[in-house]
Amino acid sequence: MREPHLLRVDGGPERFVALVAALGVAGMRAGWLELSGSTALLPLPPDLAAAAASGVLRAVAAGGGRSVAVKPLKGAPVLGDLLREHFRGCALVLVRGEAAVPHLAIDGEAWRVSPPGEAERTYATADLVAALRRPRPWS
Repeated sequence: MREPHLLRVDGGPERFVALVAALGVAGMRAGWLELSGSTALLPLPPDLAAAAASGVLRAVAAGGGRSVAVKPLKGAPVLGDLLREHFRGCALVLVRGEAAVPHLAIDGEAWRVSPPGEAERTYATADLVAALRRPRPWS
């Protein structure tokens, strides 16, 4: 299975609903990754935080149509490990935070992709979905 394409984004997930929906219609999955330099990423449920701090491999809470997993890390997050563990089967992962990957911005009905060191490209939603089917969509 190939790794997903990564696009760095600004703003919240609500800005990308149309793209995620279009990917779903095309039979493709998308993921969302928050990369934070902060040591306190989110307020976690106290028991989940305590379980993660106790030395378990992973602490998971599930219910209400969702799950939350907390895994203690030794050192900085490794992007490849995160992709392998959490985003298997995704065609695209939208990354909010610092990552050396192409930047995605929305401009009205169009999507602008800016690969590092290359010219910006503009896509309609259907064209961006088609590009994400290719192994190297930006080259």
